[in-house]
Amino acid sequence: MTVADELEPANPETEATEAEEPIKRRKNGLYPGVSDELAENMKSGWADTELHGLEPIAQAAETAARRAALSARFPGERLVIPSGNLRTRSNDTEYPFRASVEYAYLTGNQTEDGVLVLEPVAGGHEATIYLLPRSDRENGEFWLSGQGELWVGRRHSLTESETLYGIPAADVRELTDRLREATGPVRVVRGYDAGVEAALTDKVTGERDEELRVFLSEARLVKDAFEIGELQKAVDSTVRGFEDVVRVLDKAEATSERYIEGTFFLRARVEGNDVGYGSICAAGPHVTTLHWVRNDGPVRAGDLLLLDAGVETHTYYTADVTRTLPVNGTYSAIQKKIYDAVYDSQEAGIAAVRPGGKYRDFHDAAQHVLAERLVEWGLVEGPVERVLELGLQRRWTLHGTGHMLGMDVHDCAAARVESYVDGTLEPGMVLTVEPGLYFQADDLSVPEEYRGIGVRIEDDILVTEDGNLNLSAGLPRRSDEVEVWMASLKG
Repeated sequence: MTVADELEPANPETEATEAEEPIKRRKNGLYPGVSDELAENMKSGWADTELHGLEPIAQAAETAARRAALSARFPGERLVIPSGNLRTRSNDTEYPFRASVEYAYLTGNQTEDGVLVLEPVAGGHEATIYLLPRSDRENGEFWLSGQGELWVGRRHSLTESETLYGIPAADVRELTDRLREATGPVRVVRGYDAGVEAALTDKVTGERDEELRVFLSEARLVKDAFEIGELQKAVDSTVRGFEDVVRVLDKAEATSERYIEGTFFLRARVEGNDVGYGSICAAGPHVTTLHWVRNDGPVRAGDLLLLDAGVETHTYYTADVTRTLPVNGTYSAIQKKIYDAVYDSQEAGIAAVRPGGKYRDFHDAAQHVLAERLVEWGLVEGPVERVLELGLQRRWTLHGTGHMLGMDVHDCAAARVESYVDGTLEPGMVLTVEPGLYFQADDLSVPEEYRGIGVRIEDDILVTEDGNLNLSAGLPRRSDEVEVWMASLKG
């Protein structure tokens, strides 16, 4: 059964324009309408399913503290943070919905069309979470609409939502009228809800809204205890996902990189919400393509597999881990030579992650080792300091050595440069350290044996009070340990 059978009531006295009708009829639905008798029948005979005895979500105390910090930063201003709307994939099917990070960070709610509004009051703000209530049984929405309860599942009632999220809840369908009537300074997080933005069009400015977005990005630089726990959950599931892949490499050889992608995705969906980003399952020469997500190539013994993947938890926190594995379980001499150089580079980078250190330190330390190896191998003319000053190593290293990690795989991206790249590391920050070397198959500047080999090693590192903690240490990194680990999994 598909949504192609959805209808609108057939009573001509209730028919209205498309903009007014509560239920839109599909052009090629199999039923011509709904009789008055059926419409009346569907209104009654249903049990009361209101949920009682609910407990607040696990992070309710943390989301309350985050809203308090937001309130303190923008006193006297109305703040509007939407979750976003469903996006059409094709015709009448939608992409799976993922709420905006800003909204989920402040509420813990993940439903479409939600909006958090902080109204200024004496001494701070009053928060209201505007949501769609349960689908209407009087007008038939619950069974006729493609987004009705019998089609896509039950929504929480507003009363249930108040208990879960610890925020007074109201019907979001009334919000745009209220926003149009709003007075005083207003800020909105843009890019998620065109209807909300249209209602505020004469009340907001791009500059002021950007300040709100930047603040919410920087607020996530230092993770609280709940966030760190979620990131560790994500990493632990990711470790199991990598183990799953190694166990089925023979099946991937018989099919393609898609088998690897599907295997990891199964773990992500069973233990989490989804993958945190499109999995990179690159084998053979595809290992030199940084974001290879087509995953449609062959997997062959003797080649390398670069697997860059992360499980996203039900609360949206994602891991981001990379291992470069020999498909047959053993690195060749040239593969090991390049792999060990990247390992040494990562070791230097991880060692530079410490509280009080500059964010750039781990990148600089890792790049220095890579430049040393490239000079040592005769691929670029030294000295090393000259190579780094001119950035000559970037022909084969290409990308930065890491990034912040959290609810976005590239978290805190809107933060100011002085707070992020030019900032100082603090306990509670979580970042990736992921150096790599990539020798393209058509790169005539290197000996033929290097061509088509790429290696990246990536781990998720928590800055602690006295140094750092590798959250993904459950996956071996050293080349000999990787070979032993793979052999144990293949049995």
